Amino acid sequence: MDLLSYSEWQRLENHHRELALIGIGFFVLVTIFGCLVYQLGGQMSIDKLTSHPYVRFAYACMIKPHDTKYDDGQQSALESFYAAQTHKAQANVYDATRKRLLRGREDMLAILAAKLQAQMVVNNSTRKPVWYDIGGGTGYNIEAMDQLIGIEGFFEHVFLVDLSTSLCEVARERVRSHGWKNVTVLCQDARTIACTPSSADLITMSYSLSMIPDFYSVVDMISGYLAPHGIIGICDFYVQSVVDISTRNYIGGSFNRHVNWVGRMFWRTWFDADRVNLDGGRRDYVEYRFGTVLSASERNYLLGGIPYYIFIGCRRDSDMLAENSQEVLEKLDAALTESPYLSPMEYRKQQAIEAQENIPRSKSYESAIVNLSSNLPLPAAFYQQHHWRIYYNDLLQKHQQFANEYIYAFNWEDPKVDRQLLKINHDDVILTITSAGDNILDYLLEKPKRIHAVDLNPSQNHLLELKVAAFSALPYSDVWQLFGEGQHPDFRNLLLQKLSPHMSSQAFQYWLNKASIFSSPGGLYESGGSRHAIKLVRRLCKLFGLNAKVRTMCKVETLNEQRELWPCIRNVLLSWPLHKAVVSTEWWAWKAAGVPPAQHALILNDYRERMKSPKMSKKLCGEAIWQYVVDTLDPVVETTQLSCDNYFYYLCMQGKYSRKCHPRYLDVKAHSTLSKPDTFDGLRIHTDEFMEVIARLSPSTLTIAILMDSMDWFNPKETAAQEQIVALNKVLKVGGRVLFRSAATRPWYTAIFEQNGFESKCVGRRDSGKCIDRVNMYASTWICTKKVNISTSPVISLNKVGTAASLEELHI
Repeated sequence: MDLLSYSEWQRLENHHRELALIGIGFFVLVTIFGCLVYQLGGQMSIDKLTSHPYVRFAYACMIKPHDTKYDDGQQSALESFYAAQTHKAQANVYDATRKRLLRGREDMLAILAAKLQAQMVVNNSTRKPVWYDIGGGTGYNIEAMDQLIGIEGFFEHVFLVDLSTSLCEVARERVRSHGWKNVTVLCQDARTIACTPSSADLITMSYSLSMIPDFYSVVDMISGYLAPHGIIGICDFYVQSVVDISTRNYIGGSFNRHVNWVGRMFWRTWFDADRVNLDGGRRDYVEYRFGTVLSASERNYLLGGIPYYIFIGCRRDSDMLAENSQEVLEKLDAALTESPYLSPMEYRKQQAIEAQENIPRSKSYESAIVNLSSNLPLPAAFYQQHHWRIYYNDLLQKHQQFANEYIYAFNWEDPKVDRQLLKINHDDVILTITSAGDNILDYLLEKPKRIHAVDLNPSQNHLLELKVAAFSALPYSDVWQLFGEGQHPDFRNLLLQKLSPHMSSQAFQYWLNKASIFSSPGGLYESGGSRHAIKLVRRLCKLFGLNAKVRTMCKVETLNEQRELWPCIRNVLLSWPLHKAVVSTEWWAWKAAGVPPAQHALILNDYRERMKSPKMSKKLCGEAIWQYVVDTLDPVVETTQLSCDNYFYYLCMQGKYSRKCHPRYLDVKAHSTLSKPDTFDGLRIHTDEFMEVIARLSPSTLTIAILMDSMDWFNPKETAAQEQIVALNKVLKVGGRVLFRSAATRPWYTAIFEQNGFESKCVGRRDSGKCIDRVNMYASTWICTKKVNISTSPVISLNKVGTAASLEELHI
């Protein structure tokens, strides 16, 4: 965040320093332009050079004087910039230069086309939409949209509105050359359009809002023209500090939005010379007047990283105008909290919600009340096509600590064992950790009533959203490329043209920025924090010439063949030098393998008891981790078939899944189930702490809680584990089950479960030398079944538990 001290703000008032910075920037740009001219001059004649579109563009934007007086009006100013004059016409080179210089228009149109098509499917409508392109210039947008969905076949009518006579003439010629019968070019002020209120299904403004002096009246006007279910798309320049939007919950996310103060000063001053206003207030007012569907902040690095944004919006009251307007918020809140219906609209009239004690409310519901009471748009989550993703504040430090990176690109827990143990059915309401989302997709194949997916890391939930959107919009072949092979050369276009209607604003912006992951050599499965361990294993195999043997082991069809190949590979991966240099180090445990200190302590404590050692030395610590790895890998190779069943280790070795070895959700049959329209209606994705989500659920509503290994992360000297177990007792029904895995054979917190209304049972322990599941990463698996309701319970001390060692004792 760009939080400036008082002295720094004083420096910004120093105009001499501003001018110096702007002068330096201007000098750099002119130097680049001069080099470009020099290079081009050596390749072509002077006549050709002066006719080159980029040279003419640079002349008109940076050199040519605009001699129109201010009192001649905006149309005269536009003509000074675009019209035919001594040094050629900008209108004639507009499209040749703007395709690269005015980035984002094609992206915006692709998103809008996808959104319009998705709306027609959802509403089962065959009515053709009406489109107004405000500031449409030469008609380039119409031609681009024609290539996407066809102008005459898709739209009832298209109106291009622009104030520049030169650009309108180019647009009319374009309409004539294409033979469009349903396109009308209007050369007039946008404020004088003869448009019937609520008649425009689509309104677009690409790089025109920043050139309209009286933008307030234009934005107000088009908000009245927009139909109840209409959408608006705006693409334009901007400069803004994240401080300006830090208190707003309706902007669709702050990802990449901040422009540093040097950039704000430079670009605002530079564009002001051509009457292009980059004041952040224009974007602010658009976001105030419309509900945000998608919002993205990007940079155009062709000319030094010019900031631009894409905004996709709708009427603020679009949901409220529907026949079931009040039920939208009621049902959403009930689904989030498993609580009774109560409309936020009624709260404004009756002020009665606070009086209803013991009724938990979701953060989405609370934010809706605040915004409605303050005459603000609802958070962007309310305007999405789907209500999977729950509103969260992405500026909070607890979310930003992850630096926009997910840790796990795939799950390390075996959902097959989960299904066998839990027997998930249609009545189950499940609370689980998101991780990479693979297991959630597996559980959804059992069609439970609802799944609450929880993760504090927004990027993990972005990954789940991407997978859910893919099943909602893509054929099996594309889903397989994305998540079976981890690569897709056309991912960015899929994101814009297919996936965008099914994603939240934050998730869309994230994957737009990270689109290169799916075209990079390693693909999806060499991304994320856990990539370090996977890359290390592959590099070792390559270094020691084991790649051929690894590939063979991933192809053989019998366990005997697999066992025969393992010793050669094992001698490298489980060699003593590797153990000393890597595996026994803190870097491996905490960075590559993702083992937190408290879980590390559990491993050491088990090894100490096994070795009957009163104290853990540094040497024994290294041996404990080493033995844990050996106990994990040897049984996997001995008892599971990597080529056709154990897709966890197959992925680690090969970097992708195979048609024979992959998660259940990537089956052809699973795709036919998960791609049905109502499959994800019961999915709710919470970006928050686990305890925060539990606190907002109604008592005795959950039937299953799947904690993975998260309980291992608690410090046994603190009360966090106790508090979570008490909270779980409150929200689970009697007979409800908690499933978790642990790095310990008997984790210390099982005793706390037993003293707080649960019956604990170990349903898998690997001390027998066999796998407890196909991953075999954990020492034990447990199910704790709720037997009784409790109101309060004393904190259990370590002395009462008796099996946990403190971090200090283990020298962690």
